Amino acid sequence: MSRHSRFPRRIVNTSASWFRTLTMLLAAVILGTCIALLLTKLSPQVAELTGEHTATGQAADVLGTLNVDDSANPGGYDRDLFGFRKTDANNDGCDVREDILARDLTEVRYKYRGSCTVTSGILHDPYTGATIHFTRGVKTSSAVQIDHVVALENAWRSGANTWDTSKRYAFANDPYNLLAVDGPANQSKGSASAAYWLPTNSAYRCEYVARQIGVKAKYSLSVTSNEKTAMLAVLHACPAQEIPQ
Repeated sequence: MSRHSRFPRRIVNTSASWFRTLTMLLAAVILGTCIALLLTKLSPQVAELTGEHTATGQAADVLGTLNVDDSANPGGYDRDLFGFRKTDANNDGCDVREDILARDLTEVRYKYRGSCTVTSGILHDPYTGATIHFTRGVKTSSAVQIDHVVALENAWRSGANTWDTSKRYAFANDPYNLLAVDGPANQSKGSASAAYWLPTNSAYRCEYVARQIGVKAKYSLSVTSNEKTAMLAVLHACPAQEIPQ
């Protein structure tokens, strides 16, 4: 009886041993993966070796043509120097904010027939992925704001400080550089470049970075090394990304 009783114990113990070994192996693999991912985020050198900062496609190619300048830090920035909402390039008599709201919102309603003033609409916000029901009002209009994809202060540091007034006005009111977005997200971004801020909606990051590149290429603006590295890291995940038209 004792001989039969010991045999099952060996099977149970062997099974438990294999289970512990397998568990330890899985834990080691998971830990190694986490360390590798953490290293690529903490160490630019590791990220370079693993190819995280390499990208292909039209957007990456255009990025490669931009001047890299880490020395530019001109003072004297003033938002008023860009004249946002002070021009009417398409001669439709409408404020550029109203033009962008009309372009980016759906189910748009106006103050009256023939009016430029958008009173309500629905925004499928690219930055957060949220759906925002916009209603004009003192306490509600700020829910949807107009963002400069390449922020005005970023542009100033990237070369706009040398422009004349007409070019700065053209840049600030160019629909190509303007998007209707979630108000708090716009405030969170501020003047940050891609090195310091990206949309929380990860599905939009490739297009967002590509548009920034397109704007900088259009106006011959520079990028910093950190900015370019951040852009490449985003574009690494979308090799077919084109520059928005």
